Amino acid sequence: MQRIIALDVGDKRIGVAVSDLLGVTAQGVETYHRVGSIKKDVEHIIELTERYAPCKLLFGLPRNMDGSFGEQAEKVRKFADAVLERFSGEHAFYDERLTTMAAKRVLLDADVSRSKRKQVIDKLAAVMILQSYMDGAH
Repeated sequence: MQRIIALDVGDKRIGVAVSDLLGVTAQGVETYHRVGSIKKDVEHIIELTERYAPCKLLFGLPRNMDGSFGEQAEKVRKFADAVLERFSGEHAFYDERLTTMAAKRVLLDADVSRSKRKQVIDKLAAVMILQSYMDGAH
C-alpha cells in the first residue's frame, strides 16, 4: 500500500491528514487556512501531493443526516474537481457526516482551549476521516 492524503474541505479551512506507508495509521499534517482563491488553495494541495506522493486523495464528503447531499457537498465536489485536474492518482469520497462533531468532542474531553481547538479541529477531522476509511479496508 502507498500513502493516502485525506482532506476535510471547509469554506475557511482544509484539514489535512496522511497515512503511513502501510495504510495502518493516520497522522494530522496541518490545518490549511484558505486564501479565497481556489487556484491558490489547489496549488497548496498539489504541493502536498508532491511532498507526500500519495497514491490516493480522499475527500471528506458531508452528507445531511438523511444521507442526502447538500450545498457543502457540492462545494467539496467542485474543489475536488479542481484538484483532480492536476492530480493523476486515484481519488475517493468518504462520508464525513459526524467527524467534525466527534473531533470537537475529543478536544473538549481533552480540555483543549477554545482558541487551540479552532486551530486543530479540521486537522483532527481529516485524521478521523482517513482512519475510518482505512479501518473499513476500502
